[in-house]
Amino acid sequence: MTEETTPIDPASLDSLDAIADCLAEAFEDGDGALITAALQAVAQAPALGELAASVGMPRDALQAAMTAGEFDMDLTLEIMKVVDLHMSGGK
Repeated sequence: MTEETTPIDPASLDSLDAIADCLAEAFEDGDGALITAALQAVAQAPALGELAASVGMPRDALQAAMTAGEFDMDLTLEIMKVVDLHMSGGK
């Protein structure tokens, strides 16, 4: 939106819950730049390995896909399932 956003610190994304919160907030906002920033931060997150395991792919492959912004609908849906699971289960 028009509001200035604080850059996302990848180091703060140290759990699946933190990643889920970050992605959920970005997608809820709907701003493409914020979504891209969230994906870039998640690609550098300490908990990226946990997300990769949850979606069933190697960490390096997920990191490369998120950094490049090149992933298919199947991967997007798998990531969103993890986000939804952690948002509904952790709150």
